[in-house]
Amino acid sequence: MSYRILCTNDDGIHAPGLKVVEEIARALSDDVWIVAPELDQSGVSHSLSLNDPLRLREVGPRHFAVRGTPTDCVIMGARHILRDHRPDVVLSGVNRGRNVAEDVVYSGTIAGALEGTILGLPSFALSQQFSPETRDKPLWETALKFGPEIVQKVMKQGVPRDTVININFPSCKPEDVRGVRVTRQGKRNLGFLKVDQRRDGRGNPYFWIGFEGAAMMETPAEGTDLAALAANYVSVTPLRLDRTDEAFSEALTQTLK
Repeated sequence: MSYRILCTNDDGIHAPGLKVVEEIARALSDDVWIVAPELDQSGVSHSLSLNDPLRLREVGPRHFAVRGTPTDCVIMGARHILRDHRPDVVLSGVNRGRNVAEDVVYSGTIAGALEGTILGLPSFALSQQFSPETRDKPLWETALKFGPEIVQKVMKQGVPRDTVININFPSCKPEDVRGVRVTRQGKRNLGFLKVDQRRDGRGNPYFWIGFEGAAMMETPAEGTDLAALAANYVSVTPLRLDRTDEAFSEALTQTLK
């Protein structure tokens, strides 16, 4: 079966990872469309542009840039550009850097796939982890090696309607990958976020939100996305749209009677 594939990302239309996700898509189909943000939209989560107009620019055959968020891009792709023949699957990524643990709340890459799922399309978020040594040159070949087969196998299995497939590739060469693990979302300690205060040339304060590397080095719980990547496994995590806490809902029902 040949799929019509819609690709997006949050790093922007010119990001190297977008070329990688296009190669992954082309390993599965020759019907591939790219709709990505005009500018870097990392960390915008599931933002939707409601108060600003969207500008659409065709940058090449089947390649479009949207001055908006990843969510905007998927909507424009599925509901406007491909409205007469909707895509069969959405691939979002390949993100430069992993999207695990709390990242799934902030990530525009995850949001692009979430929007695809909301629109009723099987959707995948793909991210390539980097290390301090590979920060400037992530090992994209690892995503290229394992991405097509994983997507193909999951599509053959069938993706539940309200589920997003979050795939993270470890920061190692393809030959050093130890396998693929189906994982659950991990959790970091609360110390990984920091606020860095600085001063501009006029002495006025400004701030950067950043991450404490040391606080992120604790041993992750077994079975999580964090643990899989630490052990050089590809992590595949099914994420649900429905965030209802069923157990607490039952307890709360009794409390509020």
